[in-house]
Amino acid sequence: MKKVAVVLMLLALAACGERTALALKPGQKLPPAPYGRADQPGPDELLKRPTIAVPERSVELRTRSEEREDDPFDLPPPEAAETPAPSASGTP
Repeated sequence: MKKVAVVLMLLALAACGERTALALKPGQKLPPAPYGRADQPGPDELLKRPTIAVPERSVELRTRSEEREDDPFDLPPPEAAETPAPSASGTP
């Protein structure tokens, strides 16, 4: 019972943290501007995730099973070549 009480107290303590906007501490500076950029990006711009980090889905999900169409590019691997490829050392 004591373990449960301790865990509940720790959860309650963790949940009462203050949530405020992010800001620099006094005397702290933003990182230097990226190479080739004339202006310094602001905090909001630095916190914004690039599109590549969170891509949007461009294809609708299938909602029911459907037969797949025949794929003309689904080819078997090529057969092994009869002549071996030349080695890097130049000897056959």
